[in-house]
Amino acid sequence: MPFMMTTFNSRAGRVAVLAVFFILCLIWILPSHEDLSVSRFYAGNGYNSSHPIDALIDTAQTDLHELLGTQAHDLQTAAEQYRAHRGRHPPPGFGEWYEFAKSKDSLIIEEFFDQIYHDLTPYWALEPKQLRRQAKSIPTRITVRNKTAILKTDEPRNWMDSWYDLVAKLENGLPDLDMPINVMDETRLVVPWETINEYVQKEQTDRVMTEPSYVISEYMSLTESDHDNLEPYDPQFAVPGKGGYWEMAQVGCPPGSPARNSNLPMVNFSSPPWEYDNFERMSYHGYVSNYTLAKDPCVRPEMQVLHGTFLEPISVSTSQNLMPLFGGSKLPMNNEILLPPAMYWAQNDHYSGGEKEHGGRWESKENKALWRGAATGGRAREPNWTGFQRHRFMSMMNATSVTQAERNQSHGINFRLPNYANYKLSDNGFIPQLLSEHTDTGFNHLVCTPYNETDPTCPYLDPYFEIAPGMPMKEMYNYKYLPDLDGNSFSGRYRGFMLSTSLPIKATIYNEWHDSRLIPWVHFVPMDTTYMDIYGIMAYFLGGRDKAARKIALAGKYWGEKVLRREDMEIYTYRLLLEYARICDDQRELLGYVDDFITS
Repeated sequence: MPFMMTTFNSRAGRVAVLAVFFILCLIWILPSHEDLSVSRFYAGNGYNSSHPIDALIDTAQTDLHELLGTQAHDLQTAAEQYRAHRGRHPPPGFGEWYEFAKSKDSLIIEEFFDQIYHDLTPYWALEPKQLRRQAKSIPTRITVRNKTAILKTDEPRNWMDSWYDLVAKLENGLPDLDMPINVMDETRLVVPWETINEYVQKEQTDRVMTEPSYVISEYMSLTESDHDNLEPYDPQFAVPGKGGYWEMAQVGCPPGSPARNSNLPMVNFSSPPWEYDNFERMSYHGYVSNYTLAKDPCVRPEMQVLHGTFLEPISVSTSQNLMPLFGGSKLPMNNEILLPPAMYWAQNDHYSGGEKEHGGRWESKENKALWRGAATGGRAREPNWTGFQRHRFMSMMNATSVTQAERNQSHGINFRLPNYANYKLSDNGFIPQLLSEHTDTGFNHLVCTPYNETDPTCPYLDPYFEIAPGMPMKEMYNYKYLPDLDGNSFSGRYRGFMLSTSLPIKATIYNEWHDSRLIPWVHFVPMDTTYMDIYGIMAYFLGGRDKAARKIALAGKYWGEKVLRREDMEIYTYRLLLEYARICDDQRELLGYVDDFITS
């Protein structure tokens, strides 16, 4: 079967198409005048009058305009858009859900909920009774019975209380359900693509728009079935073999995809991996144009040697069987059902810097890129640490390391410099100067293996990294630019960064619940996980585009205050659980909302 890359996020595809349109038409948006004190970082041969990022920003703004044009302003329109997008009636309780969303002053845009249907579609191929049996077999779960949420766990678990608090706020509108939750940092389900494709095909074949007169609006009660003596379901969780997690995860990619076809040579960790050319081929003049594809390991097989998730994750317990399991993030080839992460819901200053204070005026901030954090991402041992993403970023942001790499054929101990000419950057030592003057980055703990919580140092990392003082998030907002990187999985700081008056520069290979709500180059700056584009990004904004940086930073904050609020997490979870309960119901094909037919 030939490789066909599909994505639930249709907007990403439109961005790519529009980017090509800009190339063909040679339409460029003129930037503001250069700040001559900083523009010296450019080689001065083509980007002073126009820049690829100008085109990407303009394309993204067009996309935002199109998205806003799809907003539903009444219940009937919302129901009609649902049927047009999903091919069936909305679930029972849709009317109450809509009124709940409107009472929270929410934007009702159907595309905001695409992730729900991407996640749940394969489950229609499994029998409802089987789904209920599977759900009850996971000890860490939240149940709802008779409008009451109940937390069930084998022992106290990180973040379960926060997720329970989220669901409990919605309990009056929810049907009976069992909601298993993944409490690990790492994801746990990766079903072979062929199996998922078969399930999706079955759902599409069986999908019907039931005649309204046959539709029922009452979910089944699970109270009586709680007494059924069902045989526990065995998910067959397993740990990686010799091929590591990459070998387990790549089966979730389509046949013919780069991840399924690639046979990268064995990594010699004594020198950095060089598999960076893929990004250069798929980028738009060296910058991310299709964010969905850029962060997808199925089309980025080089990630198996450039990201700690695949090198040696902290903990892996993975099943190749589809079963209900909710979690806060996942890789594109994983099959969990995404929820808003518990740390986003928890009002924890460590991950937010405070719900109300997210930085002062742009003009008062330090004109620097700031990053602080631990050297997480997996078990970074000697010598495999040279493939880990956070270690690579720290090295690439260090002026001394870059100076040494420039003298060593662009090679550092764990990174390769981009071709400066491709980014129209000066190669006369100005990048180290840029980093020296405009960055403040460092590890506050090297997370050595074996791990010692009280000792932030590490004998095999000490020669390359100095320990920097920690910094509360509320102080990070004093800086204009905030790079955000994957750790053991997604970054829990991202929502806080988005709601700040600083500019997030985001690099990840993980999906989250909000992905279809945020538009790269309008609400944040996307960065590739190789970080090959970081110097070009910094030179662009520091080279006279301060107003452009401020515009994105404040647009992201404004938009985040409309679509990333705690209220928006409630609205998303409410709708998700209505859909999930329907799939687990014995009469799911007849369940639906059709009140708008009756009243219209």
